[in-house]
Amino acid sequence: MSGTVERTGEVGFSATRVDLAEKIRGQAVFAGDVEVPHMLHGKVLRSPLAHAEIVSIDTSTALAMPGVVAVMTGRDLLDIDPYYGHAIKDRPIVAIDRVRFAGEPVAAVAAEDEATAQAALAAIDVTYEELPVVDTIEKALAPDAPVLHDTPLRPGLFHGLGELPERDGNVGYRYRMTAGDVEAASAGAPIVVEDEYVFPAIYQYSMETHTVVADYRPDEILLWASCQHPFLVQAEIADVFGVPVGAVRIVVPYLGGGFGSKSYTKMEPITVALSRHAGRPVRIQNGVDESMVTSRRHGMRCWMRTTAAADGTLLTREARFWMDTGAFADNGPRVTATAADAAPGPYRWQAADVDGSCVYCNTAPSGSYRAFGATHLQWIGERQIDDVARRAGLDPLELRRRSLVRTGEPVRPDGTGKPLDADLIGDIERAAAAVGWDEERRPWRGRGVSVGLLAAGAHPVSRASVRLCADASVEVNVGTTEMGQGARTVMAQIAAEELGTTISRVRVQGADTRFTPYDRSTGASRSTTLAGKAVQNAAANVAARLRETAAEVWDVAEEAIELRDGRAIHGDDSLVFPDVIAKRFGFRGGEIIEGGEVRPMGGDTGSYAEGPVFWEVCVAAAEIEVDPDTGVVEVLRTATVADVGKAINPLLVERQDEGAAMQGLGNALFEEMVFDDGQLVTDSLLEYRVPRIGDLPGHMTTIVVENADGPGPYGAKGCGEGALAALPAAIACALADAGVPMTELPLTPERVWRRLQAD
Repeated sequence: MSGTVERTGEVGFSATRVDLAEKIRGQAVFAGDVEVPHMLHGKVLRSPLAHAEIVSIDTSTALAMPGVVAVMTGRDLLDIDPYYGHAIKDRPIVAIDRVRFAGEPVAAVAAEDEATAQAALAAIDVTYEELPVVDTIEKALAPDAPVLHDTPLRPGLFHGLGELPERDGNVGYRYRMTAGDVEAASAGAPIVVEDEYVFPAIYQYSMETHTVVADYRPDEILLWASCQHPFLVQAEIADVFGVPVGAVRIVVPYLGGGFGSKSYTKMEPITVALSRHAGRPVRIQNGVDESMVTSRRHGMRCWMRTTAAADGTLLTREARFWMDTGAFADNGPRVTATAADAAPGPYRWQAADVDGSCVYCNTAPSGSYRAFGATHLQWIGERQIDDVARRAGLDPLELRRRSLVRTGEPVRPDGTGKPLDADLIGDIERAAAAVGWDEERRPWRGRGVSVGLLAAGAHPVSRASVRLCADASVEVNVGTTEMGQGARTVMAQIAAEELGTTISRVRVQGADTRFTPYDRSTGASRSTTLAGKAVQNAAANVAARLRETAAEVWDVAEEAIELRDGRAIHGDDSLVFPDVIAKRFGFRGGEIIEGGEVRPMGGDTGSYAEGPVFWEVCVAAAEIEVDPDTGVVEVLRTATVADVGKAINPLLVERQDEGAAMQGLGNALFEEMVFDDGQLVTDSLLEYRVPRIGDLPGHMTTIVVENADGPGPYGAKGCGEGALAALPAAIACALADAGVPMTELPLTPERVWRRLQAD
């Protein structure tokens, strides 16, 4: 791997992961490992139909089975408001009167063992009356389409997008961005690139499926959950069940991957409701097929038009796109807004007009997935930039050099939000060089580059606490979820750096909403930038107390005290931290504990329009070869750029980019969820194809760029999503460079072969 990394002290050094030993030894605890006294096993009965009225549900036979403790249906939830949804409150805990997608929970069983619970599902008799199915965007937008949600719109707790518009048929949310006069700016343009594009639904495959253990008690609701956003889930559970937020406690063990599939609230409400109904703790653990209908990436259709002058000067960008959000909104509004941000790309335009719609369909709900929105639109916009370059007789890299926004310039064409905080031209040049951009091109080989930005950081609210114990060990409490990305390691490095101690002395606790300070969420590449900054601030406050005490001992100014190697130092004098603490409290005991926070400043509400917290760079390059006889596309070389401001742990940065690149490869070449009349037909890892070792390029380069231009600790900004957004675009551009322009992903051999035959 190549990269520019600076390794000094605990920060900037590729420290060994703090969770390495327990994971290698099989000692790490995940939600599926949690066992509590008197725990029951829950199973969910899911609708076999995509759209139907529920005529009746007979649970008597299931209830009579030995070992079955409870069977829950919608009629058991009449004493609460059983709907949830962080953007739009439209999703029932279990279906009430009507099912809207194949796989929607209709009933849930709690039994003494899994086998009994599974057998009880088969004994539940449900009578349905089928309704017309709108399982595609086209059907959902048809004038005579049945409306999936006809009740008044109720905003959820955390959509963060201002006032939501009223529903328009099956369009649950729209986001519009305009700048300038498109009609006037594009009038008579000699270069016009216009087409329609398709992006598929994709499953955010992770090793661990959704798992929740819930214990509903009169005075507390206790959950162990595989969730990325414990504090948001805590608030939503409190809202649904009508209890104070403080009465809901969520403990998050390690996650076996998330990638957005465990963002916001998923299986927690049904597990809590089943525990409440059964009067005992319950665990529900999805199978892969169940997780595939719990959350997925939005499918999309898009029309885009780009105009330019004869010399390639960009004039206008127009886009209309429609996101299939499935039966319920989930994170669809924010995905739509983020996609609209990505549609123009980071280019200078005279005018732009982007209109995105979030559309309800009788398909499984869509939610977050790493680099959402940017992955949807970047490949389309970059394909059109390449087409402009070809028609203008320019090298695509040269057109980007001329047209990309520069540091400090507005990113959004309408001028709102944060200006650019990166060197995109430098990034794209390095990526292009890594795949041999200027080397001679051979037949059926192509090279492509891709550059974009992702609105990152989400809402900038994070808190943390750091405790320095009497023996100089350090405890960090921060709400960031460790899901394999190395968050606990990075937080330990930041605390150690501020305190002048070693990472081996630092322990980072997992998220527990009863004890862990508030953190908005784990997603949007925000953990190192925002939660890490809160840890840095908390550790700096502890360090200040150490300097204060040492200065009192030596009667010198606090600024004269240095903290290094676990000691307070002044000239030739030094005290180890336990001695400093003993001096502070007068005996061998006590501790120093301080908090730190990050919040919107200067009247900034932290809203989407005012943000983002930072722009995550989405830059990649690829070289491919296509077999004209079979349509098989082989990716030969890739290069991705992790423009991170400061690499707290360079090796973790590289691994994050590699993982995102592998997912990008799958998105580009073969991952696709296929629905037939609303039924998911690729519902297992036999039918749903994820990348294998043999699919990886022979050469993968990760370029780490450090310009200290981020808002996080030491100038850091987040990473790990940009490569996923950028690589499908680079591969699609490379395939077009090889002579096979495509307008639909994934680039399967059949699709590519048919395109070749059409020529």
